[in-house]
Amino acid sequence: MTNSPPQTTDLPRNCTFEEQDWQKLAQYWYPVALSSDVVLSPLAAMLLDEPLVLYRVHGGLVVARDICPHRGVPLSMGSAAADGGSIACAYHGLRFGAEGKCIHIPAEPDRAVPARLHLHTYPAVERYGLVWTCLRPSSAPPCIPPMPHWDETEFQQINCPAIDIAGFAGRQVEGFLDVAHFGFVHQATFGNPDNAVVPAYTPVRTDDGFEVEYRSTVGNYPIGAGAVIPPGFVWLRHFRLHLPFTATLTIHFPNAGRLVVMNAASPVSARLTRMFAPIARNFDKDLPLEAVYDFNRRVFEEDRAIVEAQRPECLPLDPMMEAHILADRSSLAYRRGLRDLGFSRFFIA
Repeated sequence: MTNSPPQTTDLPRNCTFEEQDWQKLAQYWYPVALSSDVVLSPLAAMLLDEPLVLYRVHGGLVVARDICPHRGVPLSMGSAAADGGSIACAYHGLRFGAEGKCIHIPAEPDRAVPARLHLHTYPAVERYGLVWTCLRPSSAPPCIPPMPHWDETEFQQINCPAIDIAGFAGRQVEGFLDVAHFGFVHQATFGNPDNAVVPAYTPVRTDDGFEVEYRSTVGNYPIGAGAVIPPGFVWLRHFRLHLPFTATLTIHFPNAGRLVVMNAASPVSARLTRMFAPIARNFDKDLPLEAVYDFNRRVFEEDRAIVEAQRPECLPLDPMMEAHILADRSSLAYRRGLRDLGFSRFFIA
């Protein structure tokens, strides 16, 4: 439940998106923080150029616009009450509690609190170890993309630290779906430039994107790990794309091993992406998590360098604006899905 005033078409200050794109994007759910990072003290975040503050009160989670309605100071500059029941603005000490309601005005402690001092809040859902929110929610239940195997008892749940990418979320997601870059971008982690041929694959449309099964002999063990792969083993990578910026990859390992990585690209702005990557796996569950964090970061840092160097920075949705090869089937399906949703030709301001 939110304390928000009636919905308006106002864009965030200094919005980096085209207005029509922002209005569409704001209807989707995105992660904005790791659940473990949201404690009693206010935490700053940003989504689609909208500054947010996250905090907990007596176990409840609040996501609100990061501005005090009194004199416009970011609430993320404030502090939490010792009893965990509110946060205080750093300027005049106004206190905000559950559902973002102003509960105390130090300068006028006996005055009834005007409704205009309550925060503009947004819905919040915790799933996969992440806090998800939506800036323009509908009355329908939260539409958060599913993650295979996350809730199964035999799978280990891992929450990797977020990675910031100075690029557009669409470019980052397209790179995650790309299967032709493994041998070149990921030579230091798992790729092999001598095994670069991309066997044929076919994306299949779904209600909110597409899915594709990609089979090849490109392994997924870290280079130098010394893993024994059965002769003739063919790796299956099952991608599921949920428009606009979330995808999951289920990798089938030898001996019925499964590794699932969610690529949840949160558009901080049109030029900055915060990438969250929860992981589920049913093997190597006794290994230190630091090794998982390190390998995951190395892989995504390799991708980050490419995304930040791409020109144009946008994701061109006109198929004639860039050249394509047959291995780009997933990329073309992704761009087609975005185009069908009515996003602009360049998908960036």
